[in-house]
Amino acid sequence: MNQEIERIEFTAEMRKTYKILLPNMLTLHFRILVGAFQGMGYNVELLTSCDRTIVDEGLKYVHNDTCYPALLVIGQFISALKSGRYDLDHTALLLTQTGGGCRASNYIHLLRKALVKAGFPQVPVISLNPAGLEKNSGFVIDLTMIRRALAGVIYGDLITLLANQTMAYETVPGATAAVTDRWVSLLAEELRAGRLVSRGKIKKTMKKIVADFAAIPLERVPKPKVGIVGEIYVKYSPLANNALEEFLHNEGCEVNVPGLLGFLQYIFDNNIADVDLYGGKKSLRFVNALLRRLLVSYETMMRKSIRKGSDLFCPAPHARVRELGDETIGLGCKMGEGWLLTAEMIELCEAGYENIVCVQPFGCLPNHIVGKGMVRKIRSTHPEANIVAVDYDPGATKVNQENRIKLMLSVAREKLEAGVRPAAESLHAEERSEARAEEGKSRKVGEAVTAKEGSVS
Repeated sequence: MNQEIERIEFTAEMRKTYKILLPNMLTLHFRILVGAFQGMGYNVELLTSCDRTIVDEGLKYVHNDTCYPALLVIGQFISALKSGRYDLDHTALLLTQTGGGCRASNYIHLLRKALVKAGFPQVPVISLNPAGLEKNSGFVIDLTMIRRALAGVIYGDLITLLANQTMAYETVPGATAAVTDRWVSLLAEELRAGRLVSRGKIKKTMKKIVADFAAIPLERVPKPKVGIVGEIYVKYSPLANNALEEFLHNEGCEVNVPGLLGFLQYIFDNNIADVDLYGGKKSLRFVNALLRRLLVSYETMMRKSIRKGSDLFCPAPHARVRELGDETIGLGCKMGEGWLLTAEMIELCEAGYENIVCVQPFGCLPNHIVGKGMVRKIRSTHPEANIVAVDYDPGATKVNQENRIKLMLSVAREKLEAGVRPAAESLHAEERSEARAEEGKSRKVGEAVTAKEGSVS
């Protein structure tokens, strides 16, 4: 008979004395967000270990048929608790929940069960979720936290996008890493102090970030352009995907990983679609549309800062990605990464990143449908698409995964040697020149109006 696991609340008293461990996913983003949490009085530490013992610990306390991301997160937590580095009576764990299916909502209970089995029943688990699934008096999601976290996501997305481009072509090895580390450390400290979170400050800071990356000397030589899509944890976590981004960089590729801001908009899209397709409160739809509009405004700000401040690639707005999803698979397909995964592959093809690695946990049914299952459909409209679907689980070998990716890259290199240039490259070059032309026109009109007003006065 299954014994019900007692939930231990993280109280206000615990906040003063407990260390909160955070599992790794987006290393760069989370380094910035740790500063934001620390600035609000939480003693947060990011777990960055990526060794095999994490998988082994996960397999001890989680069934091997359980989704790979859950196995890794639980394994990383238990491995840390067993390390002897922490006071087990003053340590808590933080796990995100989105209110969706699978790991997003249910695996927090699996973690609690594993903790009891491993001998750590006293360790509280904090649920970080926007849906009010669980509440803790010592961990409150308020407006201040949301503003700092949102700023961290925006900065993280921008730096990741720019760094992946400049790293591929830098003439001075390590130049991109130096700029990236400097900005990540600075932003973590600024968010810790509660600075650089207002819209005006974010706008100014983004301009400075773009300027620093645009100043890195580059040598544009033909290289395979590779996009990474898939289940959110495996897509972003170097622990889950065996450091896929680093592997692709070492293989001489330019990498593009769609940002987290688009996924957050996707969550609001789904809440809106629920009301449109199945009925529900119009007030709920209005709130989600308002929140989505807020994210769109930041996305627009980011895109403008890239286009005005550099010649680096600027991705399409999320509205375009949503349009592609609606046309190709339908907005009602929203379990897991749903229509977003399919749409991101198409958008990457349109942007010139037609070589795509679609990563997913083995047996992840939603992502096998919207990822691997949509490859044929995508190739029917985008024949240039060169897509490889790679499964990740405890039994999959890194060598086998990398060999499959190398096969995809060999096709990409053959196209480069044959002089096949992605059609989207010229389109984005034209887009940049048109944007500059529009800016020039606006500037001249503004100058003329100013001169006229001056003569009248």
